Amino acid sequence: MTGFGMVKSDAENIEIKVEIKSLNSKFLDLGLRLPKEYQDKEMEIRNMVSNTLERGKISISLDVQTKVDAKPRVSINKELVKKYYDDLVEAAAFVGTKESDLFKIALTMPKAVNQDLDNEDNSKEWEVIVSVIGKALDQCDKFRQAEGAALGEKLKSYIIRIKELLERVSEFDPQRIQMIRERIKAHFVEFGNEQMDKSRFEQELIYYIEKLDITEEKVRLNNHLDFFLENMKVDKSGKKLGFISQEIGREINTIGSKANDANIQKLVVEMKEELEKIKEQSLNIL
Repeated sequence: MTGFGMVKSDAENIEIKVEIKSLNSKFLDLGLRLPKEYQDKEMEIRNMVSNTLERGKISISLDVQTKVDAKPRVSINKELVKKYYDDLVEAAAFVGTKESDLFKIALTMPKAVNQDLDNEDNSKEWEVIVSVIGKALDQCDKFRQAEGAALGEKLKSYIIRIKELLERVSEFDPQRIQMIRERIKAHFVEFGNEQMDKSRFEQELIYYIEKLDITEEKVRLNNHLDFFLENMKVDKSGKKLGFISQEIGREINTIGSKANDANIQKLVVEMKEELEKIKEQSLNIL
């Protein structure tokens, strides 16, 4: 289900921006864009997303900017850098090469620059970042809930439409039985049985009517439709609604195969169209 959340916040030394986008997916497919210094927090963020949004194709962008007047988060080991530089100058003289850019090289040497000096400050900053991520997740979840409410109304309309079509099937059913009776009678006449054995005719009629009877299918289909509406009120019923829609499809298909009537076949096609809409939209439900 689609969703969006964006939250900005100012902390003592940093500015934070979190942006979350969510698209429909059967599973949790999470993409993270994190600053380098927070790469080790990926699992913690993943757990937060899983607990709040559960599933979906979700992308999260975390941007953390250090304020200009903030305390530097790195320090230069000047004594060590000087030692590296002196050694590099000596080495350059030894091999007879130029001394250009040796200072830059010295800065890249091990432990020349120390990062994350104050772990306590970093942990406090991370607490603020976690709070901002949580607010963005809640915002995204509310967005999805609003869309879910609209989706629920659509699903109800599809179910109600199938119920209306099923009622029309019931209207055509008595005519269908009469047509079957006339058809069987015509076959007897066609094969030279003008003087029909009424008993034999009734036996044949009962056989075909039982074979083509759709009463049970209509009852089961109506029950499945009611069951679908009931489960729409239950939290996290997406998979269950998918299973119910499969059962709805089976009954509609059986009615279509047994109907042997053009009018009912047309109604079956319309019911299938509504069912496809239901199946498609059910994928958006948790």
